[in-house]
Amino acid sequence: MLVKIKKSTKLQETLSGYLFVAPAVLILATFTFAPILYSIFLSFHKVRILGEIQYRFVEFKNFARIWSDERFWIALKNTAEYVLLVVPIQTALALVLAALLNAKIKGRKLFRVLLFLPTVTSSAVLVLIFIWIYNSNGLLNNFLAFLHLPTYNWLGDPNVALKSIAIMNIWSTAPFFMVIYLAALQDIPESLYEAARLDGASAIDQFFTITLPLLRPVTLFAVVVGIIGTFQLFDQSYIFSGGSGGPNNSTLTLVLLIYQYAFKNLEMGYASALALILALVILISTLIQRRFFQTEKL
Repeated sequence: MLVKIKKSTKLQETLSGYLFVAPAVLILATFTFAPILYSIFLSFHKVRILGEIQYRFVEFKNFARIWSDERFWIALKNTAEYVLLVVPIQTALALVLAALLNAKIKGRKLFRVLLFLPTVTSSAVLVLIFIWIYNSNGLLNNFLAFLHLPTYNWLGDPNVALKSIAIMNIWSTAPFFMVIYLAALQDIPESLYEAARLDGASAIDQFFTITLPLLRPVTLFAVVVGIIGTFQLFDQSYIFSGGSGGPNNSTLTLVLLIYQYAFKNLEMGYASALALILALVILISTLIQRRFFQTEKL
């Protein structure tokens, strides 16, 4: 009798556990796994969505087409340039800001709030503000002219248009990683620094021998999340260029290209193939970062 009661209790606990996770599993299956599987399905088909939806199996033709698509290579180059420009600067800036705010300075709580404001502001609103700042007669050019520095056509010059978006993105996302770095800095035991000071280590020595090594997992997180986020650049590029990727394709990114093929040209199959290639690029980049930082050895 006792054994039966125990089995019944265990069964109830098991069922309760499954019921608790069921909503999360259902949401993940509906909004994550099912779209991924459908995208893989589409990438091997030519899809006609006007009128009655029709699928025609085309094997690997969508993927083969990518290699001869000149706009894909332009978008990949722009995206890679953007990632290489934004990720290192925003990570380093976040670390510097966190180190400054971790010091015992007056008003640091206020500075933390002010610095975090861009992160909680809508991306579309930020872009509209920066369009005004980047205007030929806008705030930035007036400031540069005041300092007798050269001014630029930030939105119309192909040589600086992508960099304009990068500057805005660094300014808006660095505070997010700053908060993560700040939390990690406050977890480092003060006794380590006291021991280092007794050994005669300077503040710079302490930073490079204690702080940086202990922050390596956080740096890995910041770099990986930064790479994934920057590879998916879309909204800023779309609003800046009006969806065209201009001027002269200088702000055309991979996600914007996917959007154009999917919702302007209605080539869902080819757009899905591009999306899978983008996912593969992000996966390879993440594995390289993981290998580089070697977090498992910490």
